[in-house]
Amino acid sequence: MPLHAWAQSKSAPKDAYVYFISPTDGDTVKSPFWCRFGLRNMGVTHAGDSFSNTGHHHLLIDNDEHISPGEPIPQDKKHLHYGGGETEALIELPPGKHTLQLVMGDGMHFNFDPPLMSKKITITVEGGSPRRGRRVAQTHGRMKTGHVHLARPAENSTAEATPPDPSKSAGAADFLKSLFAAPK
Repeated sequence: MPLHAWAQSKSAPKDAYVYFISPTDGDTVKSPFWCRFGLRNMGVTHAGDSFSNTGHHHLLIDNDEHISPGEPIPQDKKHLHYGGGETEALIELPPGKHTLQLVMGDGMHFNFDPPLMSKKITITVEGGSPRRGRRVAQTHGRMKTGHVHLARPAENSTAEATPPDPSKSAGAADFLKSLFAAPK
């Protein structure tokens, strides 16, 4: 089977769940802000990896376009890819109301079938410090039309917020054990 056809037919585990740790629906934030991604019963890996039951995050901003199951997830200012396995990112948005939604994609950036998507949340962005936003963008050189798209792996995180219920992440430990367990 060609790789393209195989990628289009992947499905996520039936009990997998993707969600926002922060911000939460209805929050008011100052720009730039840290956006933290949550995932249960599935692993996060890099784009290009094809391990079973894994994928990587995509953040949809102010997006109302439908992405069909098995279709590639676009990459533009409304569809941010985190193919390095990132679980959080520093985002800069203009003041006003914005919608955010997470979508998991497979190693080739294809939408799972059925799609694995978070609930769409709405946040309000208050004007932040333009000086700070410029400094962050210049330091890291990743300015994208209205977004600072910086990400850091979770193990380097210094964010104060913790997942709503860490005990629900126990499936991640089981998942990792199964990856490295000796074959029976």
